[in-house]
Amino acid sequence: MKYLLDTHAFLWFVTDDNRLPSKAKSIIQDSNNEIYFSAASAWEMSIKAKLGRLKFGRNLESFIIEQLTANSFGPLAITIPHSLYTEKLPQIHKDPFDRMMISQTKVENMVLITGDKKIREYKVSIVW
Repeated sequence: MKYLLDTHAFLWFVTDDNRLPSKAKSIIQDSNNEIYFSAASAWEMSIKAKLGRLKFGRNLESFIIEQLTANSFGPLAITIPHSLYTEKLPQIHKDPFDRMMISQTKVENMVLITGDKKIREYKVSIVW
């Protein structure tokens, strides 16, 4: 099965944060599953780091690359079909990063790993 990590799910997994439910952690750790990290998450993390809302003891780019490699997460680029699909989404969620990940989940036929309650209002497959 193919899964897409929401930004907080990625961060909580790689930092072993206990806020990540055991069900989500088990799915991420299962080598039979394909786990993806969206370019939208990298973009969101970059903005939050610049604003001082997300702190790293080292270079963000190095951190992300190291985590993708160490955990065998596939990168998921933002494509034109992903971008165009956002127009089809109802205006439930205003966050552009979350809207992009919802779109990517739909277009790529994935399951989104997220605890975001607003995302549950969309017709998208979610685990948490």
